[in-house]
Amino acid sequence: MISRRLQSGTAWGLALAMTASTAASLLWIQAAAARSLTIAQVFPPSWRNDRPTRDTEPLPGSWSTRSGLAAGTILPTRYEKDKIVVTPTETAELTLEVDTDVRSARGVVIIPAGSEIKGELRPAGDGTQFVAEEVIFENGDRYAIEATSEVLDRREVITRRSDPRWFEGVAIGAVAASVLGEIFGEIELWQVLGGAGLGALGSLLIRNRNEVEVIVIDPATDLDLELQSDFEPTRRLND
Repeated sequence: MISRRLQSGTAWGLALAMTASTAASLLWIQAAAARSLTIAQVFPPSWRNDRPTRDTEPLPGSWSTRSGLAAGTILPTRYEKDKIVVTPTETAELTLEVDTDVRSARGVVIIPAGSEIKGELRPAGDGTQFVAEEVIFENGDRYAIEATSEVLDRREVITRRSDPRWFEGVAIGAVAASVLGEIFGEIELWQVLGGAGLGALGSLLIRNRNEVEVIVIDPATDLDLELQSDFEPTRRLND
């Protein structure tokens, strides 16, 4: 009878030991699996280094453009005159100046303030649009760039009754200057875009004109540019 109790107790103890061992094994397997998943989610240091820092506000576009500016980035510009006047069908050369440093998504200055952006005012839709062709850094390096302003269509009709003093200190396209010169009889005080002189304008004069419709551009609000493609200053035009 004692032998049977001992045998029963021994069997019960073995069963408990096996159950505890199995449970411990399962817990160890679960812990190992969780550790493996945690390790698998650790990204390489380069991934963190390529992302913009929290204190750097990224410009529009993807942060994946690491050494330049992404399409959609806005380039703030300024111009020395308060107004620019062209005719709706006129193409006029124009040089703008970058107003503030333009930085990449990582905070690196890509286009420094003071750089020049050369391009043209071209007819577009019902108005005119500035199309950038190249940017020139202060050290003389030149790079091709694709950027445009919005289409500008603010118009004004100028007649013989208009006050010519309105045009003092205004930059005027060569075609607009020739027409306005016919109306007012004098353009010496106006800055003609492209550097055209009076002699060059002589063939453009339109006789017997009493009025002309022009597009008036405010550089302070109208000529910020948007990049149409990624810009990376890697290949200079003057190489």
